Amino acid sequence: MNIHCLGINHNTASVRLRERLAFSDDQNRSALARLGCGIGLSTLNEMVILSTCNRVEIYAVSSSDATNELETFLSDIHNIPLDELTPHLYYHQNQEVIHHILQVSAGLDSLVLGEPQILGQVTHALQLARGQNTVGHILSRLFQTAIHAGKRSRTETLISRNPASVSSLAASLAAKTVPAIAEAQIVVLGAGEMAELAVEALRKRGATRILVVNRTLERALSLGNRWSAELSTFEQLSDALIRADILIASTGAPHTIIHLSQVEEAVRERADRPLVMIDIAVPRDIDEVVGEIENVTLYDMDGLNSQLEDSLVKRSGEVPHVESILAEEKASFDEFLTSLDMLPLIANLREQAESIREAELDKTLRRLPDLEECDRKRIEAMTQALVKKLVDAPIRRLRAEAGNVHAPEYATVTRALFDLPEGPTL
Repeated sequence: MNIHCLGINHNTASVRLRERLAFSDDQNRSALARLGCGIGLSTLNEMVILSTCNRVEIYAVSSSDATNELETFLSDIHNIPLDELTPHLYYHQNQEVIHHILQVSAGLDSLVLGEPQILGQVTHALQLARGQNTVGHILSRLFQTAIHAGKRSRTETLISRNPASVSSLAASLAAKTVPAIAEAQIVVLGAGEMAELAVEALRKRGATRILVVNRTLERALSLGNRWSAELSTFEQLSDALIRADILIASTGAPHTIIHLSQVEEAVRERADRPLVMIDIAVPRDIDEVVGEIENVTLYDMDGLNSQLEDSLVKRSGEVPHVESILAEEKASFDEFLTSLDMLPLIANLREQAESIREAELDKTLRRLPDLEECDRKRIEAMTQALVKKLVDAPIRRLRAEAGNVHAPEYATVTRALFDLPEGPTL
């Protein structure tokens, strides 16, 4: 049994490539469905796809090496040539995978140290995989361990003190770029979680004039009511561009929303007023060439990398405490993995005992042809009880020792004592 992780993130690739690899929920489900159909994934038994604004990672379980299979899978899904992908991919196997997903879930591998959104995204990835029946006991237990580790990290340490997220970074950058934030007209494009976090962060920094632009007013209504924000739809986007001092884009659209011609037309109506645009969507909402327009400043996810808040320095001091929690959780998962190695041995022991029981029972009943059916059932029940009591003690011992360093010795002795065949472990 091998656990794999193939991925790409903000450290290995630009947002231009990451947005091409991003999975919507529907794309995630469709990709996972290939596993159930056996399309190009013949050696894989389990799969989870984690897709966020900063990373795309495929977790899988197989009986052999699956690097090439996973690379081809990712390439085919998004129709991107392998030679364009491979320089930016990273690959982990077994113990490295366990360490990596724990770091990811705890926010130690995020663009913003300790950011809270990743924990929900890891949970969502597991839910999507469960919905497609592509997780078994390995990845299910691994992701549950990672989620538990992430929750512990945030409740038992200060890693999430003054929680920073991509949205809060965008709000912080907006406040620094436009000092009179209370008077500035801020336009938030989108009404999802990222947009809501951006509005909350802007309000904390003193913003009062906020316009939320969304595809439908219904989706934006709760956000507008909560923060007393003005609401509008994409049909009025041109007017919003003219009014905006700061625009934060965070929709889940699979394509560009704001194009060069739209911004050029808005700039002509703005009387030389500067416009700051912050695109925190992946795929991006704003055409990258918009940043070349005079009086327009455009930041995307890569640009935020150099804009981390001062609070990150304080959070960094919590990393050793988080690492300690992750070590505990990893030890627990390692013990679970080791216990799996005992399962074939335990199965062999039970199968042998049951085979002997059935053979001896058959011989006895053939010598007693006049027994009533009820008496036959009583004798069979008695033999089942005897066998169960005889094997229960050694099985409990094997399970108890599964996570210890002497587990292989226990396995060897058990096979010798009960004359069990050698067999492969998971």
